[in-house]
Amino acid sequence: MSDVKNYLGAYSAQVQEQAQTLLDSEQSGAWLLKKYPTAHTLNGPRALYEYAMDLKNDFMRSSPPISKVIYDDKIHIINNALGLHTYVSRMQGNKLKAKNEVRISSLFRRIPEPLLKMILVHELAHLKEKDHNKAFYKLCCYMEPDYHQLEFDLRLYLSHRDRFGDLW
Repeated sequence: MSDVKNYLGAYSAQVQEQAQTLLDSEQSGAWLLKKYPTAHTLNGPRALYEYAMDLKNDFMRSSPPISKVIYDDKIHIINNALGLHTYVSRMQGNKLKAKNEVRISSLFRRIPEPLLKMILVHELAHLKEKDHNKAFYKLCCYMEPDYHQLEFDLRLYLSHRDRFGDLW
């Protein structure tokens, strides 16, 4: 039996109770499918990279470049990671070069596009803001005005998935 505290622990007790009621009444799937009827089609690494670069170029043109955007089988949401923003340092001659990479959990290959966009916005925001502070969330909301609602919906989906399995 899935408990919403796994993914919605930071929300108020009232919100957690409402989400738990939705799960317990087996209505969470219908609610999510009504809101997000289809999964995205960005399944390959090239399509994901191009989508992420379009977002970056639209909202963060002056931020450092991204060398790679991929789905990663090794990211487990249990560790509270939906995706990761990493730096890969390499020696090139006598210079140390750092490259930015975004890795999205493979679990998200089949979710609706707005939810995938929210994850990418979150990881792209880390290019400018390393910590989850006020400036970080302001940047997330600048890139995706519905950021907080989408994050909640994704966390509700993860609770639903733990109990009932995939939707898309």
